Amino acid sequence: MTAVTMLVNGKSVTADVEPRTLLVQFIRDHQQLTGTHVGCDTSQCGACVVHVDGKAIKSCTTLALSCDGAQVTTIEGVGTETDLHPMQAAFREHHGLQCGFCTPGMIMTSIDIVRRKGTNLDEATIRAELEGNICRCTGYHNIVKAVAAGAQAMGATTKQAAE
Repeated sequence: MTAVTMLVNGKSVTADVEPRTLLVQFIRDHQQLTGTHVGCDTSQCGACVVHVDGKAIKSCTTLALSCDGAQVTTIEGVGTETDLHPMQAAFREHHGLQCGFCTPGMIMTSIDIVRRKGTNLDEATIRAELEGNICRCTGYHNIVKAVAAGAQAMGATTKQAAE
């Protein structure tokens, strides 16, 4: 067992883990944060996306020990039940989910897309950027609408905070 320490959703956490422990296992099993899902274990579906030091990564193929000292944000860390993140609110408003299994990874990926590409996203860019996230329930139409609306709302939130 090896000790690993990281900041998870703003809280410093330490745990003894096996060297082969994946970040998704650390998040779900050691921190009891079950919003991050395990869909494929092969980095194909995107249900496990979290942010490490501000960048989206697939936690099902990342060793927890490689994140020692990192800042990790899960879906539980981007909004609250009473104050949703703009991207979460957009997914709800635009029906960008059905069963909800892929939704946490889609939202975490979408927030990262906005961070990298800006708030003015066209459909082709959104579809290309979501390529690593699979939804088995929808045709992606409402997901794309939700990401575009969420990006615009994130831009409006940023402008309001600056004023």
